[in-house]
Amino acid sequence: MKLNTNNNAYIIIYSAVLVVIVAFLLAFVYQALKPMQDANVALDVKKQILYSLNIRNLDGAEAEAKYAEVVKSEPGGEFAYYSCVVDGKSVHVFPLKGMGLWGGISGFIALYDDDDTVYGVYFNHESETAGLGAEIKDSQEWQEKFIGKKIHKDGVDGIALSVVKKVTDSETQVDAVTGATLTSNGVSEMLQNCLKGLKKRVEFCAPEVTENDSIQ
Repeated sequence: MKLNTNNNAYIIIYSAVLVVIVAFLLAFVYQALKPMQDANVALDVKKQILYSLNIRNLDGAEAEAKYAEVVKSEPGGEFAYYSCVVDGKSVHVFPLKGMGLWGGISGFIALYDDDDTVYGVYFNHESETAGLGAEIKDSQEWQEKFIGKKIHKDGVDGIALSVVKKVTDSETQVDAVTGATLTSNGVSEMLQNCLKGLKKRVEFCAPEVTENDSIQ
């Protein structure tokens, strides 16, 4: 009996079998690549932490080695921060997570062990506009404006560190990114929200980093 390939039943069965085979192959490839993807995600996080410590321009192996050298303990138990020693200085790195103009923003802020003076920062984003809001990630020069800023100020309740369009207090304020007011406001709100537990050193905003994130 000759198989009728124009029959509707044949077409449906053939399509179903093809879909099952393709789904199986995709699942197999995903599982095979997952350990590599997980490793890349973990390395990406380590690089972001190093960036917040003003340690940049390292390849994968160099970043792994430097991270192992400077990071003495990771979040867990009582405290939700990374305890680091850089050039003989004790530094605490706190995770950040917030919302920008078009999507989530995240990052890390490194503070001297007084938990009041900024050692360095690194910010990331999901989908901010290139050349505008994306500058929170792409502009090292802008990130370096945070260095030396104070988190608290006498007479100010809560977190004084902020991003503003016009700086009136050079100790606690950073110039907003030109043309990216809403993204800059998102960074400022992220700092306010995520650092409010600073004195207790607990309950910080952990950023979600995926294999689609990239560091520049």
